[in-house]
Amino acid sequence: MNAFPSEKDIEQTLTLLLDEYNVPDSIIKDMFGHQNFINLNSILHSLDKDKVEIRELTRMLIIEKGVYLFSGHDEAIRSLRSHLLRQLNTDALEELYKRNPAQGRTINSPSYMIKPLSEKKWIVGGAWPRDFVKTLGFPLVFSGISIPKSSSTEPVVDIEARKPVPPLADFQFGLKERMLEVLNRQGDRTRCVVTLPTGGGKTRVAVESFIEWMQIRFSEGKYLIWIAQSEELCEQAISCIIDMWQEKEFPESLRIYRYFAGKRIQEDQLIGGVVVASIQQLYSRIMNEDKVVNELLKNCGAMIIDEAHHAVAPIYRTLLKKSEELCGPELFPICGLTATPGRSNEETTMLVDQFQAYLIQPKLPPDSRYYKNPLLYFRNEGYLAKPRHIVYQSGSSIEINEDDVEEVEGDFKSEFLEVLANDESRNRTIIQHLLDIPEGKPTLIYACTVKHAEFLASVLNAVGRKAAVISANTPKATRRMYIDAFKKGQIEFLLNYGVLTTGFDAPKTEYIVVCRPTTSVVLYEQIVGRGLRGPRFGGTDTCTIIDFADNLTRLGKPLAYRRFNEFWDSEPQTNEYQPI
Repeated sequence: MNAFPSEKDIEQTLTLLLDEYNVPDSIIKDMFGHQNFINLNSILHSLDKDKVEIRELTRMLIIEKGVYLFSGHDEAIRSLRSHLLRQLNTDALEELYKRNPAQGRTINSPSYMIKPLSEKKWIVGGAWPRDFVKTLGFPLVFSGISIPKSSSTEPVVDIEARKPVPPLADFQFGLKERMLEVLNRQGDRTRCVVTLPTGGGKTRVAVESFIEWMQIRFSEGKYLIWIAQSEELCEQAISCIIDMWQEKEFPESLRIYRYFAGKRIQEDQLIGGVVVASIQQLYSRIMNEDKVVNELLKNCGAMIIDEAHHAVAPIYRTLLKKSEELCGPELFPICGLTATPGRSNEETTMLVDQFQAYLIQPKLPPDSRYYKNPLLYFRNEGYLAKPRHIVYQSGSSIEINEDDVEEVEGDFKSEFLEVLANDESRNRTIIQHLLDIPEGKPTLIYACTVKHAEFLASVLNAVGRKAAVISANTPKATRRMYIDAFKKGQIEFLLNYGVLTTGFDAPKTEYIVVCRPTTSVVLYEQIVGRGLRGPRFGGTDTCTIIDFADNLTRLGKPLAYRRFNEFWDSEPQTNEYQPI
């Protein structure tokens, strides 16, 4: 079954909804959002585009919701399912209910069967959704796509040999040699920080180095504990570890443990191997005195902390204190990984001092240009894309107060971002410039809120520029499908809020559009890093980063993009705001 509805599926569904089953306009608008519908047509009018009528709106819903058109439990979806069920003749309705009865209830009257059927739990790809769409004549794809068990992310997986991977670049090979030199010389006392620009392959270098060093130790029941900040980063690390283990053709299998997202490991599953964990889960299990986490730390052969700039947080002190209790003061080798193009050398020095560590960074050719700007080497050699930076003035002027900024991360609170998301004039400016992006250029858009992402996507789809939205609430199967479609060019704009900042790999991305302001250098660096893969790493020669700047008065610290002046390939191009 296709992961996306075909054009034939879309047209068939559109005809059934409006011509065969006469779904009321009110239900369609409820599913889209009445205010969104008004705002959509307002912006289209200001852009001299045709107003969206109900038929085109229905088509947009089919495209945007895709295989999850009938999925969900909100009132609008239930109203749609209820209306469709009412269009069935009595015999078809009774047969459908007979195959899918309400638990613990006996219903004989067809009119009373509609409510329990419309509210029945919709499990994508399950028996009930398949029966629903078949009975009503919709394409089977709209029953949803379930994830086969073979693709599920089990907490424990054994990896066999073998899968070829590209060789390390020269600078990566040099990093690997220095890491192994430090490990072999310092042993358990090893403390190192590896720094490499975003897109330079620090995960690959660290995995290859530590897998080789730990290989003998795995058979002794030791663990390599890899700590990451998000599920995406954890899965990215696992994928890299699998590739490298298979590439090396080691004679034995390797056990990988998923120790994040609430996944549990049983004591009888512990035989050594790689533990990929989130710091949040490690902390939680330590506080709960979990026997498994004690066993892992007691037999830890090495620990890698990805995105090591987070290691200043108290939660890491708890982890290291517990490790000392179990292993003694020498602990085990600890390596921090970090990318630094947005941060100062002082911050890198602080990180090295905290670890009391060796700083391991690429050795570059003896060229004064590279000493002043190491990024120039990676761009000239084609490892990183050349970033072109454009700043568009949004025309919005907002006074900031202390309550609008988070104390810990120093970033804007969601309430403030929501104000920007609802600014109609600002949205018109954003849409105008998005439509200026040439067709067929893969573009990542970072919105202010989930609803903001959904609204911008609806406008883009309304004018024939295919767009999809990913958020933290997007089912994992849907997320994978959208990302895959984006990589294949089936989706032109991929919009998101709160995700796609780390662990996301789409090297052919040509435009990154930052619609949300941020003062967090770390967050901004992760955002722009999604488009920095160069042609020698399967990426692009250049990547255009677009920032929408607002006049934020009384803001104490600068917006993040202003701290990247030395990072851009050239001076940022600033465009003054002109009312549309």
